[in-house]
Amino acid sequence: MLDPLNTRGSKKERGPLKNRAAVLLSIATVAAALATPVTAAPLAPAGTGSGSGSGSGPAAAPLRWTGCATTRYPSLQCASLKVPLDHDNPGGRQIALALTRVPHTAAKSQGPLLVNPGGPGGSGRALAGFVASALPKDVAAAYDVIGFDPRGVGKSEPALDCATGYFAPVRPDSVPTDGRAERANLDRVRSFAESCQSKHADVLPYIDTVSAARDMETLRTALGAAKLSYFGYSYGTYLGAVYAKLHPDRLHRLVLDSVVDPGGVWYEDNLAQDRAFDARHKAFLAWVARYDEKYRLGGDPAEVERRWYEMREALRDAPAGGKVGAAELEDTFMPGGYYDGYWPSLAEAFSAYAVAKDEKPLVAAYERFGAVEPAAGNGYSVYTAVQCRDSAWPKDWDTWRADMWRTHAEAPFMTWNNAWYNAPCAFWKTDALAAPDVTNTALSSALLFQATEDAATPFAGALSMRDKLKGAALVVEEGGGNHGIALSGNKCLDEKLAAYLRSGKASDATCPAQPAPKPTAATRAIPRSAGGAALHGLLGFRG
Repeated sequence: MLDPLNTRGSKKERGPLKNRAAVLLSIATVAAALATPVTAAPLAPAGTGSGSGSGSGPAAAPLRWTGCATTRYPSLQCASLKVPLDHDNPGGRQIALALTRVPHTAAKSQGPLLVNPGGPGGSGRALAGFVASALPKDVAAAYDVIGFDPRGVGKSEPALDCATGYFAPVRPDSVPTDGRAERANLDRVRSFAESCQSKHADVLPYIDTVSAARDMETLRTALGAAKLSYFGYSYGTYLGAVYAKLHPDRLHRLVLDSVVDPGGVWYEDNLAQDRAFDARHKAFLAWVARYDEKYRLGGDPAEVERRWYEMREALRDAPAGGKVGAAELEDTFMPGGYYDGYWPSLAEAFSAYAVAKDEKPLVAAYERFGAVEPAAGNGYSVYTAVQCRDSAWPKDWDTWRADMWRTHAEAPFMTWNNAWYNAPCAFWKTDALAAPDVTNTALSSALLFQATEDAATPFAGALSMRDKLKGAALVVEEGGGNHGIALSGNKCLDEKLAAYLRSGKASDATCPAQPAPKPTAATRAIPRSAGGAALHGLLGFRG
């Protein structure tokens, strides 16, 4: 690895990082051992120039921005960008990407700052306004903050939608305790894969991370910018790393928040995620136990956990409101692994069902956190298309079954739920690519943010990415468990982000986590003291 952990930064800065790394790197190693290995292919930088349209960058027509202001973001503008469906055939079929922009207002601009919320499949159009308003005024004023819907997503054309109503309740139990449940789930995921192929066979070979990164280069040339800056959350960190490998000389600033492990794309990363989500769910249950006087579910975390799984068993046989079965219960509580601001609402629903025998709050929580609206089928379709195309997945279901049961024995909260979410890749018809090696010795700088207890992108991934990116600094939120931490209300983190965007200078550092939420009086309430509710509403779940 480049720049080993114990050779960078002072001992004072690196202490918490190093101790945490020892634990979580061992988790990642175990997860990787369970899966079929993926051979990485080299991804060479494309071109050497830094001017607009230089090197091998594709030609692009200048963008036409029109006003699309909202009450919240009065200076927001919109545009559409044509890009080749196949970048190796730039004169062939063109597709369109939907863009938004909050233009700079300072006399001297630092250029475009592209923002991405993750996924894959997340719409980035709304993120531009949020980031521009959340940054200090002088920082936002220096950048054109640009959001975009990646290829296949949202308002971009064509938009993927493989199967309407795929997540409609009540689904089969995610844990296949008998052959019937396994067959029912296999039939679902196989049908989804076949539907995707039937509807979108012409575009599926081009829905992948490398193609999306090449779209970003087309966008840079359309903007007429010598360089661009990039700020990505979650999956967006991997997209940013791939772009950086292709065009390291065309990056002004690079910010990666809640970092994907580039060595586990994507089967191994999901196995590591399963263990991390189980630990985060246990942290939620322990929080509930601390407030037994309010929730009456027990003061011992083990007792609270027993009651949660007891609730799950009951819902498997008798779904609440005819909607919330065992799988839907997992969907409902999974967002608590992304953002602890949801914990009070989830605890209220849990208590109402388990103690008061009232199903209504649980159904309301499902509709708020777990239910998938029809439009969300687009995001999942792109998620699946990218993940299945980006790298190889096991095609032998026996491999999946063995790995999932082994992982489920340690981490029962969401292992099988997550397996079925990704299982269409076992039946995907479009050939998989080799995941590229994003190791980068040509970057001038990068700034990474990571919470030590993040479930969606476990901490080991940030260490791996930091070691692969020359000049990268890692800011750790020690003890934090949320996914997506910059611009969520932690002053220490936000100051370091602003300083980097101003100057391009950053160093490894540790920030204390924000305090855990307090119980609230109403199920609908989400505490805003941590400042993360707005951000997490944009980032969504599963990516």
